[in-house]
Amino acid sequence: MFPWLLIVLMSVFMESQAITQDTDAELAGARAYLRISERLATAGQITYDEIGAVKKAGFDIVINLAPADEERNQLEGYLVTEQGMAYIQIPVSWEEPSQRDLQLFFDVMKVNKDRQVFVHCFANMRVSAFVYLYRTLLLGESEDIARADLAKIWDPATRPQWAAFIEEARKAAGPR
Repeated sequence: MFPWLLIVLMSVFMESQAITQDTDAELAGARAYLRISERLATAGQITYDEIGAVKKAGFDIVINLAPADEERNQLEGYLVTEQGMAYIQIPVSWEEPSQRDLQLFFDVMKVNKDRQVFVHCFANMRVSAFVYLYRTLLLGESEDIARADLAKIWDPATRPQWAAFIEEARKAAGPR
């Protein structure tokens, strides 16, 4: 490889990393914020004031996995779309997470695989479980790496309904 090409490629990569770090700094205050990749980040409930930071960070789509709540997210869809981002809400039950909701999430992620996606719920617990399954079952990412990111937020084994939900999804996906 030409030395100058290597220098150009490294410069572009480092600039991209710097931009991501700068924009992430504005989101660092968001509840349980976690950058998964250049195209994917997760968090707990964002405030209305944080929606601008989500846009500035380059996200195209906001997916909310929490149920509608007048106090927590009443105007969120409106404010997100007002910023020019797409908004999708999949109201996942905390007590009874469903494989149907997981499949809908997978479908939304597949259709938007080339876009920057910000996914949140109230505490990033629903989201971290869904994203863990997406990464391991659909993207084929390392179990250890995806599990480590999940553990930064919580351990679903502490909630029987979530441990069963993850096990059911893994069984339905079959051997990998």
